Amino acid sequence: MPSAELRTDRLWLRPWRADDREPFAALNADPVVMEHFPALLSRAESDAFADRIEARFAANGFGLWAVEVVDSGDFIGFVGLNPVPQLPISTPDGVEIGWRLARPAWGQGFASEAARAALRYGFADAGLHEIVSFTATTNLRSQRVMERIGMIRDTDSDFDHPALPVGHPLRRHVLFRISADQCPVEASA
Repeated sequence: MPSAELRTDRLWLRPWRADDREPFAALNADPVVMEHFPALLSRAESDAFADRIEARFAANGFGLWAVEVVDSGDFIGFVGLNPVPQLPISTPDGVEIGWRLARPAWGQGFASEAARAALRYGFADAGLHEIVSFTATTNLRSQRVMERIGMIRDTDSDFDHPALPVGHPLRRHVLFRISADQCPVEASA
């Protein structure tokens, strides 16, 4: 099943290309970008992550799209839909929305713009009923994006990430949800 490409006024959410690997590795090795993740990724780990992203697209027809700025042609990271890993949360469709952008792309509304397009696709085209998002309690920047795209925090579903040891500063996570009937974006054409 070919993966969808999404466009917004300023962004192209597209399939991954070989030349995305180098800038992707650079953002995964940036300590500021990765501040709310347990570790930086090596080039090999970053490439393996990109391989998993492409495999999920092949399996699901959607995933974490490579994001390109239309005017410049610059690859700035990813935004998209991803199967929820094994976590102590309940979600009917098992899909999360997530993003990771290079620092030069921060503060321009790109994450929110691309995430709205991904939500539209998830609800209108993929037929999802609910999409979740989660992050470490310390990641206020991502939580603000979740709020801007209409997600609502489910404080009863906040959780300790099972992949992180007790006492790890990133272990506690917040959970946000949005359902198809709550989505503030129009269905795609």
